Formats: sequence, C-alpha cells, structure tokens
Amino acid sequence: MISAYWRSTRSPLYSFLFTIPLFLIYEIGIFLTAKDNMLVLRNGADALMRQVLENFGIIGLHGIGAIFLAGFGVVFFMQRKYWRDAEVHGDYLLLMMGESLIWAVGLYYFMSNVYVLFMNPTGQVLVQQVTLAVGAGIYEELFFRVLLIAGVAAILGFVFQWSDKMKRWMAMAIAAGIFSAFHFLGEYADYFSFDVFLIRFFAGLALGSLYFIRGFGITAWSHALYDLIVLTQTTTQT
Repeated sequence: MISAYWRSTRSPLYSFLFTIPLFLIYEIGIFLTAKDNMLVLRNGADALMRQVLENFGIIGLHGIGAIFLAGFGVVFFMQRKYWRDAEVHGDYLLLMMGESLIWAVGLYYFMSNVYVLFMNPTGQVLVQQVTLAVGAGIYEELFFRVLLIAGVAAILGFVFQWSDKMKRWMAMAIAAGIFSAFHFLGEYADYFSFDVFLIRFFAGLALGSLYFIRGFGITAWSHALYDLIVLTQTTTQT
C-alpha cells in the first residue's frame, strides 16, 4: 500500500484534487478582503505573474486563478487516457494532508528559530494574512517550482546538453535563488539582507527537493502550512 500511495500521490491528478481546497480558500479570501483593496499576493511572484497576464489583457484579482484552472484543464486533457484508468482513493488525500503537515513541521525546524514567512505578509487583518499564506503556497509553488524549473531546465538542456537529472537539479538551484531574490522586489518587499536571502535560498532548495520527490500538491500544501505555522507563532507572541 505504501508504494502505491507514494507513486499515485505524485501524479498530476492527485495534485489537482489536493490543491482544489487551497485554491478555493484563497479565492474566497480574496473575495472577502477585496473591499479592503488587498492586492492578491504582495510578493514578487504574484507581481510578475499579474504583469504578464495584464500584457495579454487579463486583468483583475481572479485572473491568475482562471489561468491556474485552465492549466490544470490542459494537463487533464493531455493525460485523460491515464486518468480514465486511475482510481482516486479518498484515504490517500487524507494521508497527503498528514504528510504535508509533517513536511511543514520539518521545514519549520529546518529553518530553526528564524521566523521568515515566504509570502511577505502585508495584510491588515488575520483573514488577509491567512489568505496570503494559502496563496503563497499554491501560486509561489506553481511559479517557482513547476513553471520556472521546467523553463530553466529546458534552457540548460538546450545550451549545455546536460543529462535530464543534471539539468533539473541545476534548474531547481537557480529557481531557489530567484525565489529568494523575488521576496526583495516590489513595493511591499523586505529590505535586502544577505542572511535572509540565504535562508530563503535554502528553503527554496528544500521545497524544490520536495517537489521532485512528492510532486506539486504536497509541496504547495507544505508551503502553505509552514506559513500558517509561522503566522500562528508570530501572532501569539504579539
């Protein structure tokens, strides 16, 4: 059973089903806080993604969400033959939640006592900050792990003719550096600190490794749960 769980839950199908709650929580949070003029995610990943979408005429708080669903729709169509024969186990989804929590706690202790949220929270109220934490989990992982690693790996493979494993791991390291640097860009960014840059870089390596090992869904939930753990820690201490 363990091998079947490990293999099945890395698939795009389980990632899609598992991240639907994150997506809904985020979109509902955006809807509830939009009246307070909250701008989706206040970080470099969201700013870049929204800017790219605006260049194609897609403007608004929910444009990225629409692209997210459309992207999974494309994957679903391309792999429909595989998914037609796939069996969805509800208990696997529950196990994935528990596994994500374990990875999140592990990441929390890996980061030691340095409470660095990956999302640059700027929300005025707790609902906004929770929304930002959830959004950071799903959209930062979508951009920095799924899209960026694939894009950089394709470039490295074309230029250097490296093996598949070599180009993917090098792409993951480059994506981790970009992931860290982007938190210092934009109007709501942190002031640059090399120590904080290194912390987020190593966190990016950890999340990238988790993405390779366990897939997008568990990585997104682990990222979101980590941010929620840190948010709870910092909120209860103030």
